[in-house]
Amino acid sequence: MSAWGRILGRRRALLCCAAVAAVASGLVLPSSSPAQTPILAELLPQAAPGTQMLIEADSVLYDLDAGIATADGSVAVYYGDYTLFADRIVVNRTARTVTALGNVELRDPLGNVARAESLVITDDLAEGMIEAFSVETLERTRFEAASVERTAGDVTVFRNGAYNACADCAEEGREPIWTIRASEIVHRQADRTVTYRDAAFEFLGTPIAYFPALTLPDPTVDRQSGLLAPHFTYSERLGAGVTIPYFWALAPNYDVTLAATPLTEQGVLLDAEWRHRLAAGTYNVRVVGIRQFSPENFAGTDGFRDFRGTVESAGAFTINDRWDYGWDVAVPSDATFYRDYGLETTDPNTLVSAVFLTGQSERNRFEAQLYGFRVLQDDIVLPDADFREDLVDQQEKQPFVHPVIDYHRIFDTPVLGGELSITGNLTSLTRAQTDVYTDGNGFTRYDGIEGTFSRATIEMAWRRRIVDGIGQVFTPFASLRGDALFVHPADDTVPGLTRDTFYVRGMPTAGIEYSFPLLVTGPLGTHVIEPVGQLIARPSESDVGFIPNEDAQSLVFDETTLFDWDKFSGFDRVEGGVRANVGLRYTGTFADGSAVSGIFGQSFHLAGLNSFALANINRTGADSGLETDDSDYVAGLFYNSGQGFLLGARARFDEETFDLNRMELQTQATLGRVTGSLTYAFLNAQPDFGVLEDRSEVQANASIQLDESWRVFGSFRYDLVGGNVVRQGLGLAFDNDEFSFSAAYSEDRARATGEPVDRTFFLRFGLRTLGDTGTSFDIGR
Repeated sequence: MSAWGRILGRRRALLCCAAVAAVASGLVLPSSSPAQTPILAELLPQAAPGTQMLIEADSVLYDLDAGIATADGSVAVYYGDYTLFADRIVVNRTARTVTALGNVELRDPLGNVARAESLVITDDLAEGMIEAFSVETLERTRFEAASVERTAGDVTVFRNGAYNACADCAEEGREPIWTIRASEIVHRQADRTVTYRDAAFEFLGTPIAYFPALTLPDPTVDRQSGLLAPHFTYSERLGAGVTIPYFWALAPNYDVTLAATPLTEQGVLLDAEWRHRLAAGTYNVRVVGIRQFSPENFAGTDGFRDFRGTVESAGAFTINDRWDYGWDVAVPSDATFYRDYGLETTDPNTLVSAVFLTGQSERNRFEAQLYGFRVLQDDIVLPDADFREDLVDQQEKQPFVHPVIDYHRIFDTPVLGGELSITGNLTSLTRAQTDVYTDGNGFTRYDGIEGTFSRATIEMAWRRRIVDGIGQVFTPFASLRGDALFVHPADDTVPGLTRDTFYVRGMPTAGIEYSFPLLVTGPLGTHVIEPVGQLIARPSESDVGFIPNEDAQSLVFDETTLFDWDKFSGFDRVEGGVRANVGLRYTGTFADGSAVSGIFGQSFHLAGLNSFALANINRTGADSGLETDDSDYVAGLFYNSGQGFLLGARARFDEETFDLNRMELQTQATLGRVTGSLTYAFLNAQPDFGVLEDRSEVQANASIQLDESWRVFGSFRYDLVGGNVVRQGLGLAFDNDEFSFSAAYSEDRARATGEPVDRTFFLRFGLRTLGDTGTSFDIGR
């Protein structure tokens, strides 16, 4: 007599007992990390030794003598972090098999979901069969097969399989854009390879590429040697070409990418990049080069040479939790190699090489860097000059900085109830040729001097914020700064510049800032109106023009710098004299979620020499709006609707006539399917900088979402004074979760009106999980 026992539940019976755990003990497997591939091994539970199984079903039958347990009716099995659903599950301990029948669904700890009509597997995962199999992975990919068979030796065979990156297509009843189909797919788990036999790549349901046999790494392999996606290119000077890259995974922590680009006009461009990951950081070395078949295509430019190329290297390493060091260096053969051969750079005009050391804690920061600059544009050719001999060499004008060191510390302990900080800077540089600009009408500006210049600066600063009983805010502050300078110019033609000398200067500063924020509330919202006044006293700046100015040439006076203690952008110049800065701040928040902020103010020179009016070889301060005792008015206004519309504007107005001297206006908006931005910029004539006419231009960008996937986009830049289109472009793009495509056309006249127009066509394709590729074509000037 069989010793059948039966447990019945009206709707569901919950069983978590030793008997069922014993019957199903074949499923308790050795502990291992779950595989991350849509294969059979991933779909079968693996848990720590001793893990118990929880079975939930309408009914459960078990026969201890036969060693069979059967769960029927909406079965749910919870095993470790796995969940298995089926209409019926049978565990046969004698045959050492597990069978799941009807609407089988398995969810693993990674979030992958596998479905099948039936599943039969031995308890040691050695063999098994699945019918009508599909998997939806956490990465939103989908794999299907008519049947799956697993044999001993960790080999799984998928018959009539298909793979795509559209997990929602089946539920939405639509076909994926692309699919890889194969009559047989063999996964060898030990080798971590997947072999596709009689495979085809389908695009929009049409096969466009066939592969009798193709072996690829399985998705658990992060790095596998093999060919990467090609890249196509075309230009008049280079001809047509295709980049064929090969990735070589030499070891888990280092690899090489090799690429060759045959070009119909110039030969083969070779590209090799080595990457190495160490315990403390990573670095890479890249070498690109070509022997040009037709260097005459670049006649009249810096690319007119036989051999061209570049060497690059970058690295970043950690010393400890506070200190890092590294480098980013590039050495091209010529100024236009990157542009001519389409190599990417952060700045299209200048290549910056640096070596750095940084240290940072909560209240301290140290940074030391060496800098080198490479100009990425042709040298200026003198009229009627031979290109090789008579050049204005722009590269020789660039400094080598050796080094620049910055240090800033805020002390933990308050001093006189306020915050005490120290700031230090050391800068040393060498330039091979004086950088001088002249317009031929008597205007001259020296942006850099030939020679070596070094400066060490240290500044102690203190400030304290005091709020009285009615809300008035008083902020007294003081600082003491000292500079030591070594000046060794090699150009004795610069007027007023000192010869070889060691020079020391100091600048004490004392001041106070006052503000009285007033809060006004009402039915429309909350408003804060804050009048602000600032008084700063210090001696006059000394010896302006006596020493060079390298890092404080840029000066923009607007609402963001109105209350700066020192309005110069660097350390080589230091603001002097007695000055008052006054303004009015406003912030408003409204019930509809919108917000407005603004500021309006003016700066007044009260005593001593006005640093911004002093003659100097760089003309820094001229036409800045600060060169008069009563400065220009500055204003800023910003609006955020809270619903996708942003507006920002800043302007500088003449102190006497209130004429507009400078203005920037930018707005961004999202209105339904349309997203766009509009920027307007105006700068009045600045004769002291060689700008003899007003400059005014507008730039617009827009993108229109035609439907969920298609959009059209464009950009436009227009010179309002000259009446010229500077740059324009138009494109069409498609993006969804499995495929992306864009095509764009652009015209660029940014170099100068009347010069040839650069016309470029861009194409880009992206197949999610497989890779992206793209190309660009210069279609004439």
